[in-house]
Amino acid sequence: MDDFALVLNAGSSSLKFCVYRRGDDPWRLECQGQIEGIGTAPRLSAKDGGGTRIVDDRLDETVRDGRAAIDSLASWLRSKYAGSHVVAVGHRVVHGGSRYAGPTVVSREVLVELRSLIPLAPLHQPYNLAAIDAVSDRLPGVPQVACFDTSFHRGGEPVSEIVPLPARVRGSAVRRYGFHGLSYEYIASVLPDVAPDIAGGRVIVAHLGSGASLCAMKNGKSVDHTLGFTALDGLCMGTRPGTLDPGVVLYLFQTLGLSAAEVEKILYKESGLLGISGISNDMRDLLASSEPGARLAVDYFVYRIVKEVGALAAVLGGIDGLVFTAGIGERAAEIRRRVVAASSWLGVEIDDEANQANATRISHPRSRVSAWVIPTNEELMIARHTARLLGLAGARRSGHPEQEHV
Repeated sequence: MDDFALVLNAGSSSLKFCVYRRGDDPWRLECQGQIEGIGTAPRLSAKDGGGTRIVDDRLDETVRDGRAAIDSLASWLRSKYAGSHVVAVGHRVVHGGSRYAGPTVVSREVLVELRSLIPLAPLHQPYNLAAIDAVSDRLPGVPQVACFDTSFHRGGEPVSEIVPLPARVRGSAVRRYGFHGLSYEYIASVLPDVAPDIAGGRVIVAHLGSGASLCAMKNGKSVDHTLGFTALDGLCMGTRPGTLDPGVVLYLFQTLGLSAAEVEKILYKESGLLGISGISNDMRDLLASSEPGARLAVDYFVYRIVKEVGALAAVLGGIDGLVFTAGIGERAAEIRRRVVAASSWLGVEIDDEANQANATRISHPRSRVSAWVIPTNEELMIARHTARLLGLAGARRSGHPEQEHV
């Protein structure tokens, strides 16, 4: 019988998953997919490790929440891998707070602490933890590992983590945590193979998707980042504003008389690209639109990236490489072109043909600073952490940890 590790990335309306077959290190990707449209028009799709589609089915409308989605996924996995064993489940958990500087095995005590962080990541944390609960009910004997988006940024200089409020307010919890750490950690892990000339140098990585941020790295380690205490800070995002004068929030409360729930909804779900354009939070829609609001949203998105690239370059004392990743970073050639053009003062020059082709290296051969497009793989980082933490790397072992049938 085969042993498998399951990786889950649960959101409010989607459940992304990967199945890894246990064998020689590294584990082999067996399939990956998602259940999307949870609560509206749920659909299960997946491809095998070679990229061939193996399922694309509408699900029953009773799949209205994450628990029901996991039930549907479990049923499909049973039919696909009957008799196999799930030996571990790894989860993306957005916020690890001040305590968790690395992945951790889930326990009741851990869950209590992670639930206390829900107010700091309301778009993600509740759904991440609900997936852990659902797996615990279905596979009570299988160990689960929480892998945090904040961990990669821990251990930086105090000046890069401090929030300039009184000590009595800051305590040990109010600090700049940074996010998208699993993505940045993956990029750092592959740079020695993909771009060895810059792997040990000064690199800015742009994780550009519905959520967006930048990370300044030196020798593969996080030095600074654009996201802070919560996932609202930094760059303009799909529905989140990024950096915002705190006085604006006071104005919403004191002058407009909005409630905390109303302000939270505005900041997390109605701002950013959607708020500026009034059309969409999807960059593809905005790039295809001729509406003034759409053009302004794209302009502001690029403007904020370029501004923060300059700030992080100052922190690093110059840069050797610029890396684009995540959905927009990997596929939106126009955004990359504009960012590189506006950052040319740093010594980076784009190769238009390579950029349009989404090539791995998109800078001109004469460019002093290189530019790259490197697909991220957060799920693989979760699988690696899970295997390492549970001692599962390498050949099969019997009896440890506990196994459950799919």
